[in-house]
Amino acid sequence: MEWDPIGLLSPGEAWDHHPAADEYDRYLLHAARKLRRDWSVSEAADYLTWVKSEHMGLGHPDDPLDRTRAAATAKAIKAYLDELAEL
Repeated sequence: MEWDPIGLLSPGEAWDHHPAADEYDRYLLHAARKLRRDWSVSEAADYLTWVKSEHMGLGHPDDPLDRTRAAATAKAIKAYLDELAEL
């Protein structure tokens, strides 16, 4: 996952068995629910960008790197949901 707004992971580190692996679940699950219902990937990326910049007060909403990471995470969630739907 690309989206790590408070920088919990070191470069190259994975979430597997990380003590804070569930830190962002509330936000990611909200994005997943909305993607399943009516949001586009872009809307989910907007939400994740808003969470970091406004809700957490970290960064700027127009930061291109934050947007890229949020978009990559939203796309990954959507791909996972689409995969589940095919089962």
